Amino acid sequence: MQRKRKLYACAVFCAVLLFIIAARIMQKWARPWRPAAVVPETPPTGAPTKPCPCASCVAKSEWFDRHFEPSQQPILAENSIIDPLALRWWLALQRSADGLRTTDVIQKMFRVVSAPAGDRPVPSRDCRRCAVVGNSGNLLHSGYGPQIDSHSIVIRMNKATTVGFEADVGNRTTHHFMYPESAVDLGPGVHLVLLPFKLRDLQWVASALSTGEIKMTYMRVKDRVKADKDKVIVVNPAFFKYVHEKWTEHHGRYPSTGMLAIIFALHICDEVSVFGYGADQQGNWHHYWENNHYAGAFRKTGVHNAEFEMKLLPPCLICSDPSGTQEP
Repeated sequence: MQRKRKLYACAVFCAVLLFIIAARIMQKWARPWRPAAVVPETPPTGAPTKPCPCASCVAKSEWFDRHFEPSQQPILAENSIIDPLALRWWLALQRSADGLRTTDVIQKMFRVVSAPAGDRPVPSRDCRRCAVVGNSGNLLHSGYGPQIDSHSIVIRMNKATTVGFEADVGNRTTHHFMYPESAVDLGPGVHLVLLPFKLRDLQWVASALSTGEIKMTYMRVKDRVKADKDKVIVVNPAFFKYVHEKWTEHHGRYPSTGMLAIIFALHICDEVSVFGYGADQQGNWHHYWENNHYAGAFRKTGVHNAEFEMKLLPPCLICSDPSGTQEP
């Protein structure tokens, strides 16, 4: 009898011990797991937002940090998700193609032009030096040609020409910014960079490189353009709103082609040099290849604020003499 009591007591003790052990185990697993050490995913405060392999980089400045948004995607990809507010703002810039879904137009466009590998430029260990060449008459007799051509990327825009002006503007072009109303034929190997100010522009680039069916926007445009379909870059519509808010700070209705090209360059380049912006020495706003007395008329429309855009750029970007230094 006494032996049975001992066995019973032992069984009860074992049961209680097992219950306590089980309860401890359950309590341990009920706690949220935490790693022993957490490695921060974002760089520490003060770290550069944009890595740069150059000796001198525009990204290493307070001016750059005040405006630059590293998460902004300058290039439109087939799977890009455009912020609804940015899309609504962009669609209101120049209304066209009512009733069409933006996603449908983008998908149709990428059936003609090659989609980029990603929505951001691929980082490079090499110093990526870029020249953004405007169309100002102040380029005449500047002798900038060799300096411009020495850059790894040379950006031109709209109806810019180099023939006959090589000594002042160079003869290399890697990227040419345009929209339907300013389109020109391009040489082999040049990237056509489309600035779509309206939905119709996305339709146009697909048409201009295939069927040629679109001949009108708000004016007659080139129905076909000579360019490499595999080298087309389309600027993300959200990029327009980003530049308008973060860089030109709501001055004008929307940024100019020249300003958009500069900010685009700041996103894909390590060093940026700007040539041919602003008026000439006599205060005239005209193109270097023509003597157009009405070239500065855009300043009176209020669409762009040329004065603010010029003041926004730091002296280190603007080349005012062939040595690359700023004139006093």
